[in-house]
Amino acid sequence: MAHTKLTSAEIGGLWSTYMNSSMEWCLITYFLHHIKDSEIKAILEQALGYSNKRLNSLKELFSSENIPIPEGFTEKDLNLKAPPLFYDPFALTFVYSLSKMDLILYSFITTNICRLDLQEFFTITVKENTELYKSSTTLLLSKGLYDRPPKIPYPSEVEYVKKESYINGFIGKKRPLNVVEITEIFSNIERNYFAILLCTGLLQVIKDPEIKEYLKNGKEISEKQINLFNDMLKKEDLLGIVPVNMEVTDSTDSPFSNKLVMALFSALNAIDVTLIGHALSLSFRTDLSAHYSKLIGEILLYNKKGFDILVDRKWLEKPPSAPDRGKLQNSK
Repeated sequence: MAHTKLTSAEIGGLWSTYMNSSMEWCLITYFLHHIKDSEIKAILEQALGYSNKRLNSLKELFSSENIPIPEGFTEKDLNLKAPPLFYDPFALTFVYSLSKMDLILYSFITTNICRLDLQEFFTITVKENTELYKSSTTLLLSKGLYDRPPKIPYPSEVEYVKKESYINGFIGKKRPLNVVEITEIFSNIERNYFAILLCTGLLQVIKDPEIKEYLKNGKEISEKQINLFNDMLKKEDLLGIVPVNMEVTDSTDSPFSNKLVMALFSALNAIDVTLIGHALSLSFRTDLSAHYSKLIGEILLYNKKGFDILVDRKWLEKPPSAPDRGKLQNSK
């Protein structure tokens, strides 16, 4: 049987997966090095096992296709001699948050894959992240650390929208939020609490003034989003506040390279834009649409600052690109 070459989508999916997996390998290795809670340790070991297996499979795939293996991130981006920066519960929150984001990333990639061996690879990858999500959620629940979305009374009948006022958000009386909108608002709050905890810890250990200022700006954006959406839920008599435990130690030694920190925030910004865009597409009320549209623009501008830092420091690894046909045609 003739060998089927990879499409651009498949090369891109494999490259993105390698970069993401190598970054997460560093973070999981760090948490596992310091963890004391045996239940959380078991989940971290599960996550590290999946990460190692995935990276090895990707290296084999790249080699078999004669494609250079990306540099990504390695133990050089870790400082395991640094004291723990976060308490044990944050490691569990990390696995929970990253597994949710990875489910979205790898599901998107899977829909662009046609070669059968790669379909199998990404099907397994999605399954593994589903298992991590289930394991971490179950443990968060058992430890009393999981904050459930708001509850509403069950509907008593099927209803249809009858008035154009259903979309009103600025003029006249607003209708109550529907369950789809509540879900997206709560998810946004939850995601930004994770970002705030991450920023709080990293701001203690990052010494570089430019990166420190970048993290401060990111924390401010997350705080603004939380306040905005919490206020929205409170006005509807829905409890939206996710309790924040003090999960950051007093360490001032960074366990991560500046390159890894910036790459992590670039990845978080990318998924944030995706998820806010998703929320925008599902929200009918005009005030919600306006808020989401504004947030997307704000995060894109913030991400551009991070992009500039990565490029200026020569930290941004370039994805495989199509050939420049114009340049080739003009070559002598």
